[in-house]
Amino acid sequence: MYNGLLNKSRPPAFCPGCSHERIAHVLDKSFQKMGLRNNQVVMVSDIGCSGLFDTFFNTHALHGLHGRALTYATGLKLALPELNVIITMGDGGMGIGGAHFLSACRRNLNLTLLVLNNFNFGMTGGQFSATTPSEALTGSGFLNRLERPLDVCEVAVSAGATYATRCSAYRKDLAEEIVHAVRHQGFSVIDIWGVCTGRFSKRNSLTPQAIEDRLAKLPRREGVVSENMRQEYGRHYRELAGSQKPALPPTEIEAKYAPPEPGRQDIMMLGSAGQRIVTAGEILCYAGLIAGLRTTQKNDYPITVLRGHSVSEVILSPEEIDFTVVDKPAVIVAIGQEGVDRRKNAFDDLDGDTLIIQADGVDVPSNNAKMQRMNFKEQGIKKQDWALASLSVLAKLKRVISLDMLKGALDIRFKDPVRSSASDLVDRVEPGDTHL
Repeated sequence: MYNGLLNKSRPPAFCPGCSHERIAHVLDKSFQKMGLRNNQVVMVSDIGCSGLFDTFFNTHALHGLHGRALTYATGLKLALPELNVIITMGDGGMGIGGAHFLSACRRNLNLTLLVLNNFNFGMTGGQFSATTPSEALTGSGFLNRLERPLDVCEVAVSAGATYATRCSAYRKDLAEEIVHAVRHQGFSVIDIWGVCTGRFSKRNSLTPQAIEDRLAKLPRREGVVSENMRQEYGRHYRELAGSQKPALPPTEIEAKYAPPEPGRQDIMMLGSAGQRIVTAGEILCYAGLIAGLRTTQKNDYPITVLRGHSVSEVILSPEEIDFTVVDKPAVIVAIGQEGVDRRKNAFDDLDGDTLIIQADGVDVPSNNAKMQRMNFKEQGIKKQDWALASLSVLAKLKRVISLDMLKGALDIRFKDPVRSSASDLVDRVEPGDTHL
């Protein structure tokens, strides 16, 4: 015999007279009216008294952080669209998670949000919430008098919700209204006004009749919002996703060449915005892959991507790479002062095993490494091509990569005419002499 979905081992238990308990039983009645089984429902909640709902129902459940319940519910519904996803959130969580509420309204995914609105943070001391009336007495002193209370339904409608109802927890046909909301194909929200006997009504006169009187003074919000009606997000998403071309499989890179030096090679590329440092790091990684090496790349640049430093740290290794930090680089490419200044400490303990490719006009800290000073301007190479030109220098010096590895990487990374242009640049770079 079907007896509803309430958890018999942990029945609802709220403060005497709390409207939440009535809503829990009404919600179960709604499930019974719809004939839903426990494996067809997932209850999602956050912190607060409304956060107890997931424990009171014998269904799938997810209990999350304050104000974040809608984010978890969204993931659940997209992954398992056959589930009926019900979210219970208090007015406290509504205020804290307001941005998520707006996103849910805009998105119109088939979720049902029940806002258990008792006008205060009942669990933590009766402080004012986003919906507390300005004239109310709360545990926050006068603070609620400074803010305008939030109208949940008006916000929902303005943000694009396709179903919004504002009503009392004591409404006789509340179970039927919840059924309508759950069956609605889109995002539905019911702002359910109730009494918090543990906190709010100790300081304020709020009765079921007083709630009805307040509701009667507001514009009626009941059900479908016709001006917002549109396709349900999940169904529309799957429709559009299904019409997309299949994603290409990952590029298969065959190991063709042997690296010119054995063992792990750490490379640090130091430049400025616009010098294509990150792209050069990618090319180094492709060059390593085409030689059968494992590779990692870690980049550092500011949010002002058109100005400031640009750093790329690359590791090429025949062994697994456990940690991506470059402590003692085999090569430092120093082609931009901002990048050098950003990693100036990297020059402290260098010895003759490290090679520094230093562009003319870039100052590096005093060190004991080998220096390869390059005047790229004299060779007619533009500043934005200095990073690639430095890789050509490495290859022609047979350090870290070979010319075959570099050319193979260009074939993978670029298409013509960029590939041909890059290959021509690599060919015409003259490395010059290395200095101690």
